[in-house]
Amino acid sequence: MSRWRAVPKAETLERGSGGAEPVVGVAFLEGPAAHADGRVFFSDIWNNRILCLDASTGQTTVYREDSGRTNGNLFDAQGRLISCEGSEFGPGGRRRMVRTDLATGKVTVLTERYEGRRYNAPNDVAARANGQLFFTDPCYGDRTQMELTHESVYRVDPSGEVTRVLTQPAIQRPNGIALSPDERTLYVVDSCPIAGGNRKIWAFDLNDEGEPSGQRLIIDFAPGRGGDGMAVDVEGNLYIAAGIAHPRHGHETNEVPPGIYVVSPRGDLRGCLPIVEDVITNVTFGGPDCRTLYITAGKTLFTARNEIPGWLVHRRS
Repeated sequence: MSRWRAVPKAETLERGSGGAEPVVGVAFLEGPAAHADGRVFFSDIWNNRILCLDASTGQTTVYREDSGRTNGNLFDAQGRLISCEGSEFGPGGRRRMVRTDLATGKVTVLTERYEGRRYNAPNDVAARANGQLFFTDPCYGDRTQMELTHESVYRVDPSGEVTRVLTQPAIQRPNGIALSPDERTLYVVDSCPIAGGNRKIWAFDLNDEGEPSGQRLIIDFAPGRGGDGMAVDVEGNLYIAAGIAHPRHGHETNEVPPGIYVVSPRGDLRGCLPIVEDVITNVTFGGPDCRTLYITAGKTLFTARNEIPGWLVHRRS
């Protein structure tokens, strides 16, 4: 039996929890981000919009009609919405990083080119308390549109300066990204859906300036579908959206069933929350006590309760 199919239900899930329950169903969902006021923002990439769930009423509304094919979302340390405008699932992708002030609705473009060339498709983002942002820029769609010759991880400093901090050959195709609670470790999902491509989660030490070093492997999902997005709890455990029930091509298998895989900072596989829908894409923490998981998968937003609170930079103590 595959080690993945023998993984127990995650011990960190709240006792008595029946697992994840659907709360919203639409199209291809990504990038959940939970605000302190209870609203949960998430991307419907296929329909080129950002949706908003009011967790107190269960009602979902359209927050942004033309999202620029937004993928990942995150609240920064000041509670502003950071969005990765990508280029997948149709035209209209703006291929840039933007910030929205929820109070005023003002949208600020953080970066849209590197060394004069448009980004591939910004995918996911992590934020430090000091204002630094880290975002991934893979290309999973039409690769003929690439103006850059690499797929990389970038740092945006509070000054607006952009630095490429990781690229090939250290990583192949960066996807999800997250920080440890002490902001000293940067985690990167390296998910490259080609023959022999990486399905790995890497960890890097991070200094005060935001320079990564000391690359080390946390977990390898090969030959199954690797990780996509991820979240971190206050104890430093990773919650990784990974796996698939129905492989989409010959370069992935269903050995890793779709679910949220809980992995310690040392790489110990602690459990899995099964998700019954393909394709599972991302996860975040929210709720008044930061113990509610919000999970995007295919056309559905799921929710589940967790024993350990999540770590969110805009809700740090």
